[in-house]
Amino acid sequence: MWSDKRYRAVLMQILVVAGVFAIVAFLAANAVANLEALGKTFGFDFLWAPASYDINQTLIPYNSRDTHFRAAVVGLINTGLVAVAGCIFATILGFIFGVLRLSSNWLINKIVYCYVEFTRNVPVLVQILLWHGVIVTTLPAPREALSPMEGVFLSNRGFNVPAPIFESGIWLVAAAFMAAVAGAIVFKRWAKKQQEATGRIYPVFSIGAAAIIGLPLIAFFVAGMPISLDTPEFGTFNIRGGMVLRPEFTALWFALSVYTSAFIAEIVRAGIQSVSHGQTEAAFALGIKPNWTMRLIIIPQALRVIVPPLTSQYLNLTKNSSLAIAIGYMDIVATLGGITLNQTGKEMECMLLVLLIYLSISLIISAFMNWYNRRIALVER
Repeated sequence: MWSDKRYRAVLMQILVVAGVFAIVAFLAANAVANLEALGKTFGFDFLWAPASYDINQTLIPYNSRDTHFRAAVVGLINTGLVAVAGCIFATILGFIFGVLRLSSNWLINKIVYCYVEFTRNVPVLVQILLWHGVIVTTLPAPREALSPMEGVFLSNRGFNVPAPIFESGIWLVAAAFMAAVAGAIVFKRWAKKQQEATGRIYPVFSIGAAAIIGLPLIAFFVAGMPISLDTPEFGTFNIRGGMVLRPEFTALWFALSVYTSAFIAEIVRAGIQSVSHGQTEAAFALGIKPNWTMRLIIIPQALRVIVPPLTSQYLNLTKNSSLAIAIGYMDIVATLGGITLNQTGKEMECMLLVLLIYLSISLIISAFMNWYNRRIALVER
């Protein structure tokens, strides 16, 4: 059997898997023995004990009397908020700078080149601390907050804006929005089929945007304007009411977005350059506008080169959000892996949960991007 490479390959795989399980079993037994020596038990009952600490930014109701589990959920939501907002903003900046990086204008080309090289060669933690310091030290105190318009205040405590209060009838607006989005998707697919069959191009973006904005707006007035505003106002020591965007979130979101956008810009530049220049020349020969050439011909072909490394940048941004603890932003690391761990002494359980959470988030991002990559892949005959 050993001389037959088929059996030998199977046997080697069995031995490797057995070795991995043996190592895991040894580590688990060693951890259990050490916990017993310290007089500790392994369990997750602590998640249902009162957290007894406050969180400065919450998107769901929370107070110090809630459980450690709810505190972890709040931290997870804060992590997701930074990750989603950062990926969106970094993608927009990256595509803009990636296209400008190929500009024939010498000044624009060199400015973007300097931006990319400077940004991606400075550690992201330094950039987070820098932007947080800039926001906290340059903006005025709450009593002297800047107010560019009524009900909006900008201070070193955060960006206060009116908060919407949803009343009865908001379901009609939500239903109209969902119907508009579904209609826009159906219209886009129909327009694509018509273009392939007849060559006629419909204004998909304009019609879709008008439907998504106009239909909910009509439903809003028909339902009697079921949204009121909680406007911020000056209190004794601080600004009360409304919705606040904390400087910790702003600094973290902006720094991660700017840092990641420099890498995305180079990915976009490489993707565009991978498309044969003959495609551009052929489009110009047919009289297609330059912006249409980029949007309809170059970018769709470049995406098969852009998307795989873009997935890695999304994963890096999400994992780099764990540096939020350096400026006091309460993400999953600061809540479950920080304060909860110190209060309960359940370091093994807390870090195991944090590890599994980040692993799950990364796998979800990878699965979604792999699905999108398969969807946009060019079908060859």
